Amino acid sequence: METLEGRPEGRRRRIGIACSRFNGQITSRLLDGAVAALEGAGVARNDITVLHVPGAFELPLAAKLLFQDGEMDAVVALGAVIRGETDHYDHVCRAAQDGLLMVGLWETKPVLFGVLTCENEEQAIERSGGSHGNKGADAALDALRMASLVEQLDGGAEP
Repeated sequence: METLEGRPEGRRRRIGIACSRFNGQITSRLLDGAVAALEGAGVARNDITVLHVPGAFELPLAAKLLFQDGEMDAVVALGAVIRGETDHYDHVCRAAQDGLLMVGLWETKPVLFGVLTCENEEQAIERSGGSHGNKGADAALDALRMASLVEQLDGGAEP
């Protein structure tokens, strides 16, 4: 039985990050965690491209734009959607989720969902560097793992 698993190795990888400005006190922490994790795994700072967008709804287009030059190995989408009093939360979460899924399938490249979907701000804080870790960092390392796995399955040599 053959078993493949991606490795969080960042040498010679180019990673795009699409980051929502909405709930910026949370998303800035996710972004800091993602960048630190990528650099810690060997991604050179100049091989990380960050696009800031208004909100989570705009993340799929940003992910698509990051792939346009053909040089990105993966994209990490970061956002924070916190439930309010209306059903707007459900629509934004679904649009971000479905749109990011479609971009990954169209591009056949990893698009990681680092969008917090929380009931309240406290939950978001805990997942952006609090007691539940930093989900931005987790998504960034998983982007490297997935890029490695895609490369293995394509038969290419790892960088």
